[in-house]
Amino acid sequence: MMSGAAAMVKCLELEGVRILFGYPGAAICPFYDALVGSSLHHVLVRTEQNAAHAASGYARISGKVGVCVATSGPGATNLLTGIASAYMDSIPLVVITGQVRSDLLGRDVFQEADITGAAEPFTKHSYIVKRAAELPRIFKEAFHIASTGRPGPVLIDVPIDMQQKSIGDFDYSRPVDIIGYKPRTQGHSLQIRKAAEALGACKRPILCAGGGVFSAGAQGILRTLVEQVNLPTVSTMMGIGALPTAHPLNLGMLGSHGCAPANKAVRDADLVIMAGARVGDRAVAAPGQIATRAKVIHIDIDPAEIGKNLPVHIPIVGDLRQVLTELVRHTAGVKAPDDWVKTVVERRQRYAAKPIPPVEGYVEPKTFMRTLSGRMQANGILCADVGQNQIWSANHFAVREGRFLTSGGMGTMGYSIPCALGAKIARPDLQVCATCGDGSFQMSLMELATICQEGMGVKIVVMRNSRLGMVRELQDNQYKGVHSGVDLTASPDFVKIAEAYSIRARAVSSNEEAEAAIDDMFADDRPYLLECRVMPDYPSL
Repeated sequence: MMSGAAAMVKCLELEGVRILFGYPGAAICPFYDALVGSSLHHVLVRTEQNAAHAASGYARISGKVGVCVATSGPGATNLLTGIASAYMDSIPLVVITGQVRSDLLGRDVFQEADITGAAEPFTKHSYIVKRAAELPRIFKEAFHIASTGRPGPVLIDVPIDMQQKSIGDFDYSRPVDIIGYKPRTQGHSLQIRKAAEALGACKRPILCAGGGVFSAGAQGILRTLVEQVNLPTVSTMMGIGALPTAHPLNLGMLGSHGCAPANKAVRDADLVIMAGARVGDRAVAAPGQIATRAKVIHIDIDPAEIGKNLPVHIPIVGDLRQVLTELVRHTAGVKAPDDWVKTVVERRQRYAAKPIPPVEGYVEPKTFMRTLSGRMQANGILCADVGQNQIWSANHFAVREGRFLTSGGMGTMGYSIPCALGAKIARPDLQVCATCGDGSFQMSLMELATICQEGMGVKIVVMRNSRLGMVRELQDNQYKGVHSGVDLTASPDFVKIAEAYSIRARAVSSNEEAEAAIDDMFADDRPYLLECRVMPDYPSL
């Protein structure tokens, strides 16, 4: 016999979970009691939303399902933004919430919230446990659903009495067999051959790499295809790093905040291969126009994404790594025309060679990002927040062997620091740096305590311009320069805040000072906060 809470812990151990992020409360206390003496390490974040973000960062770097935990009511609802962020970016999470007693559900008792209903739009699936004996089946299904097909979050809501109840036989050996859930992994062979033929017949091909490349672990086979065909490549924001930034065939990020060579190449192409890309409005402003000029091949594990935002001529549903492997086999001897490749590559080279003028009395952020990427280890991880700092990072940080992590679909401010914490816990041997603005930093600065408590050498760069820069920029462009609600001049001294947590910190006001500070920041593996003072109205592009 064991309690439901002990069964929950056992399930996690059998799934190979070693790390979970959470914040306890009354309705989840039996589970927390069962954690004592287990092999699981619990990371106590300072607010529940960041538990989900940290689990996301951990999942993206470890390749495992991230796990986060919260209590009922406000604890559970505080997770919602993190769950939605993971859902939009296809990050596998298992989210565990405590719940009030089963017999009290629906009676509006203290800290009751219908979290399964609230989270329904943002989860692949959700469970409310009604029989403690079903916990092993539910947990096994949850991990299977979260990690297969298009990855995403799965919620398990466990009433406190289900955690306290004793169960008899614990059996975790039964195979998962969910009626109606059979993700397709093998791409249709005829469609793949059609794609290969189209690639061989076109004159101006472009491949667009999205976040699905990482979900499928397809970076290697993507590079093989690109180099075999000599295929110019662009990326969405979530696809940054799928092909190293400095690769001669990488034209950069496309979209409204991307670079001109990438956008122009897509506009000029007669064949566009969308590889694991959702093709959202930020990536392609007028997707319908692409299909009128070019043949579109869309490869995705999720059939619902194909044709949703962009008319598609050759749809291929399947695991991206498997599909690209087949496409490589069918395109042996196919080469993109030399004149096309030369045109787009030279355009990218001219763009990259344009000098960036310094800004007197401030850190110039584009140059800073280039310097930061050059001073970090080749396999370092950059976690970019949302706002202007995200755009500067996406366009100017050169990913070599590492990763670029950000909140792409939901665009969640405050994501970078907990994400960096999770990434560092997943790979403590790698350099991990979070970049954020002064707005986004203040949404997650409480996690400085978690970073210290866990002894994680996360580096934090705050681009301080004393305003919500991206919103102000939008107001300049679309609201006649009328500024409303964007003034952050009353923000505190970030260096002193860091020092209050015993974190080394420095503020700089020039790129020369920043270079020296970067070297100091990476001199050891202790936490560090670097505040870069940026010209208030410096543009994102």
